Amino acid sequence: MNPKAVNPIGVFDSGIGGLTVVRALMEHLPFESIHYFGDTARVPYGVKSVETISHYTTQIAEFLLEKQVKLLIVACNTMAAVASQVVHDLSPVPVLDVIEAGALNALAATETRRIGVIGTPTTVNSNAYGRAIHAVEPDARVVSQACPLFVPLVEEGWLDHQVTRLTAQEYLKPILTEKVDTLVLGCTHYPLLKPLLADVAGPGVTLVDSADAMAERAAALLTDLDLHTPSRQPADYHFWVTDVPLRFQTIGERFLGRSLNNVHVVKW
Repeated sequence: MNPKAVNPIGVFDSGIGGLTVVRALMEHLPFESIHYFGDTARVPYGVKSVETISHYTTQIAEFLLEKQVKLLIVACNTMAAVASQVVHDLSPVPVLDVIEAGALNALAATETRRIGVIGTPTTVNSNAYGRAIHAVEPDARVVSQACPLFVPLVEEGWLDHQVTRLTAQEYLKPILTEKVDTLVLGCTHYPLLKPLLADVAGPGVTLVDSADAMAERAAALLTDLDLHTPSRQPADYHFWVTDVPLRFQTIGERFLGRSLNNVHVVKW
């Protein structure tokens, strides 16, 4: 299957967090159509085994490839951390993942080569960001911290709540002690906490937003491969989910920053 410029971009995530990546893509690439897949019935992935995550990731990637996408974006840090190679191996079209994008942006931003990473326990335990950063800059100091409470707090809508602020202060304390000058938001839920995290981290720390980093990488790749759509018509967006939880519309629209239409349920 040769990717065609008119074909959509495929984006997938374990749930709805990847909608922050879709939002950034909409802003950077307003004419590109997007098919988004969120595995809302089986979320969260952050506590599942590597084998299970790899199996689910393969299933979703194959589904999107059947939709004739020209580019696959692994928007979930947990999936990217343990199953990125699986997607690369099966995909006939280019694949981008948030970890590589975030790592490269962190290296571009840091001056002291002291980089902090926050993410789910699975992402942090995989050391995927550390490996990606050290592959380019072996002397960089990478300090990671799992922040399991951030995802439920974001989904609750507590983006600037005192409980979230206290939680952030506790999680960031060991990272800030290491005098990092750059902090990677290593989960697609975390960009919604960006103002609060910037406040807690202080002006001396640059935040690297994985969603923005991915959109920049996707735009550059489409340019390199001459795959930008020639259409100047409004883009077409479709959202595929495995379950529609009661709060999906509300949370999804908060992540997307606009109304959520064309939601389809996939039953496996």
